[in-house]
Amino acid sequence: MITALIRSELPRMSGSLRKVGEVVLADPAAVTRGSAAELGRRTGTSQATVTRFCHGLGLESYQQLLIELAQEQGRAAAGAAEAAGALGPRIGPGDDLERVIAVIAEADLRALRQTAELLDRQALERAAQALAGARRIDVYGVGGSGVIAQETQARLFGIGCAVHAWTEVHAAETSAALLTPSDAVVAVSRSGATREVLAPLRLAAERGAATVAVTGDPRSPVAQAADVALTSYSGETSFRHGDFGTRHSVLLLVDCLYARVAQLTYERATASIALTSHIAGTHAVRPRRR
Repeated sequence: MITALIRSELPRMSGSLRKVGEVVLADPAAVTRGSAAELGRRTGTSQATVTRFCHGLGLESYQQLLIELAQEQGRAAAGAAEAAGALGPRIGPGDDLERVIAVIAEADLRALRQTAELLDRQALERAAQALAGARRIDVYGVGGSGVIAQETQARLFGIGCAVHAWTEVHAAETSAALLTPSDAVVAVSRSGATREVLAPLRLAAERGAATVAVTGDPRSPVAQAADVALTSYSGETSFRHGDFGTRHSVLLLVDCLYARVAQLTYERATASIALTSHIAGTHAVRPRRR
């Protein structure tokens, strides 16, 4: 959704561009009824600034911005009945359990929808191709992103990839130093500014490995250092900020990447699944008969 994209980019915009973004978010419907010159006057900037704002979002023109806004409003109108009962991100100390569940579910679903709609399909394909053809895959992440890194390892390992998740910077850099152009890296960082992830990522790039970033900030140092960047969106609520608020949408990216790699390595993936599918069952405890 275009408003979700604007909201995610707003903190990184300069003063004049930020003014344009704030006015668009404040009243998208009004923007669709005016020209670029009118929006420039409303924001105290100029038509050229409005055009730069559109280009900064990856849009070709102001006309494309109007189309995106109109389409989003149409989808919102179609779901008006559902939207009428939409809940905000706040959970107060006096809220009952039903509201807590509803707020959390709505936030996660919104983040998943935004991530899916704004996911760069070409970037996902490039990332999947790199992993599918890699001799070996390193995954870097620390803290909450370390959990995602380990989950990424588990998924890819299950379809026959030679993959390892590194959640400690010394071990990660040691592994990165041993990579070759035949290898690939997935760097997971919500902020995109985590030093312990950025350092091995840059070293891996120097060694010629293909590099993929999974981050919440497409303009962050981690995203800029990678060959391909995949962006997630937040499902933050009270008590769930940062990694906790984005985890479901990041896992959506990981699942899409995993599924596409499995497609691209179909014979190996299906053979790996067939060889290992019985293992969990052999460790299941059978209930005693009475």
